[in-house]
Amino acid sequence: MINYTERIALLMQDVVSRTPALSFIDLREVLLFARFGRPQAEGAFATCHCLTLPETEPGYYFWRDRATGELTRRSEWFVTKTPEVRLGSTRIKYLISFVLPRFCEQTLERSWKREFYGSLEPWVAKLDTIVHELYHIDPAASGIRQFAADGARSARTHSPDFYEIVASMTHAYLASRPDPSLIEFLKSDFAGLEARYGGVVATTFRNFPSFPQRYMAPFTALSAQEPLGVKVEPVKPFSQPTVYTQDDLHVRQFTGDRARRVSLTA
Repeated sequence: MINYTERIALLMQDVVSRTPALSFIDLREVLLFARFGRPQAEGAFATCHCLTLPETEPGYYFWRDRATGELTRRSEWFVTKTPEVRLGSTRIKYLISFVLPRFCEQTLERSWKREFYGSLEPWVAKLDTIVHELYHIDPAASGIRQFAADGARSARTHSPDFYEIVASMTHAYLASRPDPSLIEFLKSDFAGLEARYGGVVATTFRNFPSFPQRYMAPFTALSAQEPLGVKVEPVKPFSQPTVYTQDDLHVRQFTGDRARRVSLTA
């Protein structure tokens, strides 16, 4: 069977080595994994997730009476944290997830990306998405790449020319004449991959379909004296791991309607 995340990782290494604007990326600090998504459903094809965001300042949610405006209840104080992912001694800074089998069904023929690629083959839409996610990685590793707006940093992760920059890098990579064996797998849709390789597997997390995500944790160092009658709601306990290691990575086989765990030796 073809390991889709392994193939993308090999391709990404070549893209980074041939693309000056992405040469700062150390792919040892980037972990690729797969999520499930049906081809017919709306949604992202891939997503970049940052694991270097700092703990937030303490805060709490509150609710007011609509009629009087008086505070009726609030949450306890909490901070938002980022889980830690380590592979051996290396701390992972970014995760990039690919949604299977949906990612495999991309084509320029059914995408607005077509305006950037003219008569190039339909599968280039997938390569564009891979470059797109790499471009989200911030050179300072301080989050998802942001862009200046009116001279100041913006919370936007896609500048007006973001897609043109990605397309330009994709064109330049193809013009560098990469090894055809590195990109061959992108030319098949999901059914084609299954027919050729007998199945599609990918790296996932043990707690699939979950994965490392920001979470709220109670902050007990602060307390507030609220007026009588204001109920304090506890922060919901976080049920997922806060630290992940190599032992938390599994391989699953993806099909059109599910993903099941398979043995690494299968």
